Parts: sequence; structure tokens; C-alpha cells
Amino acid sequence: MSRRRPNNFGARKTEVDGIVFDSAREARRYSELKLLLRAGEITDLELQPRYILGTEADPVKIRSKGFPNGRRCSYKADFRYFDHKTQSLIVEDSKGHDTDIARLRRAFVEWQYKIRVVLT
Repeated sequence: MSRRRPNNFGARKTEVDGIVFDSAREARRYSELKLLLRAGEITDLELQPRYILGTEADPVKIRSKGFPNGRRCSYKADFRYFDHKTQSLIVEDSKGHDTDIARLRRAFVEWQYKIRVVLT
């Protein structure tokens, strides 16, 4: 029997449409976005878009006990979609608890990719 470490912030994994989300908040937002998608208000809904920090040739790396030479640092948002009302690409992250590290990565992604990450 394997034991999973509980989430630090009390989030519970929740399944919707066969997709397991890290929290009920994220699952609820997915359900809301699906309704907007069906209504034609948004298109191109993507789950878990990943943004690499740094460049392909020179990535930002995080060194740790298991990765003494570092591993590539990235930021994974919860959703990305095109909003027809604002005519813009929206990158969203569902956060119940925002950490300093999450804010730092988000700031770096916003600077590097010239996007705005919306917290829901």
C-alpha cells in the first residue's frame, strides 16, 4: 500500500471528465471554462500549459539534492485560452494559497513571455 504525502495547503484532488485536478477550485474553474467554451465566448482551451524559464540554449536551473547539476525550471499554469470579448490570450492559475516561489516564477514568466497571468 503506497502512502501519499498530503497537500501542504489542504487541497484535494478532484476528477472531472476523467481529468484529475490538483484541487476542487481548479476543477470548478475547468467546469466554468467548459461552459464558456460551449457558449463560444472562449476558444483554444489548454490545460496545464508549461513555460520554460530562460532560453532553450541557456535555461534557468534549480540545483537540489537529487539534481546536483540542476534541472530545468519551468512554470505550469492551470489554463490558457483565447477570450473573444477581450480579443486576447488569457493564462490562468487557480490559487487558494499563493507562495513566494509561485509569485517569483509567475513574475519571471510574465516578464520573459510578455504575458499576464490571472489568478482565480
